[in-house]
Amino acid sequence: MFDKTFKFAFQKTIPVMTGFLFLGITYGIYMNSEGFNFLYPTLMAASIFGGSIEFLVANLLLTKFNPLFVFFLTLLINSRHIFYGISMLNKYSNVKGIKKFFMIFALCDETFSINYSIDPPKKLNKDKIYLLVTILNYFYWVFGAFLGGLLGSLIAVKIEGLSFVMAALFIVLFLEQVLKEKNHLFSYTGFLLALASLFIFGENLFMLISIIIVILMITFKKEDQTYDNH
Repeated sequence: MFDKTFKFAFQKTIPVMTGFLFLGITYGIYMNSEGFNFLYPTLMAASIFGGSIEFLVANLLLTKFNPLFVFFLTLLINSRHIFYGISMLNKYSNVKGIKKFFMIFALCDETFSINYSIDPPKKLNKDKIYLLVTILNYFYWVFGAFLGGLLGSLIAVKIEGLSFVMAALFIVLFLEQVLKEKNHLFSYTGFLLALASLFIFGENLFMLISIIIVILMITFKKEDQTYDNH
């Protein structure tokens, strides 16, 4: 029924599916508890697709309209996507047209983790896999928010403490990548830098700062290798 390319992409996104559906349903239920019907979480998930910022926007919709505050808050929380995008320039270079615009828009943490580290068989089309992974992850989140919005009006659920799902998901993706690596230098360095940044700069800035440091390290490392080869 499905071709090998789709099966390969789907298998890679199964951990994301479990996390996104569960947390998306939680988000939909949360929006319903704030007084919004199922259309709001569905449309916000489809148009914003920003993870944690969507939970914050739900509260901001109940306060005085302040677009500048929302803009800078979103920029601060999702600024790491700038560096994700830079890292994916080469991988997405062969994708053209509306497909490329969608892949840029829908590049979330989980999609980046999969597409950056993915190693598909040579007989499969890598660009198609990148696109399918992006589409599937996007669908999981939007569909989960839709289900949560519908269920929110039917059942009463306590949603406190469910954020552990995404943390567990990142641990699984990290371990999967470490197991595939021959050299764990950057994985361990990134983990230690993130931990140190958390204690030094706090939870609001640690991710952005640690990403910048890691990217600079990789950049200088590649420049040194290029210079040595010459």
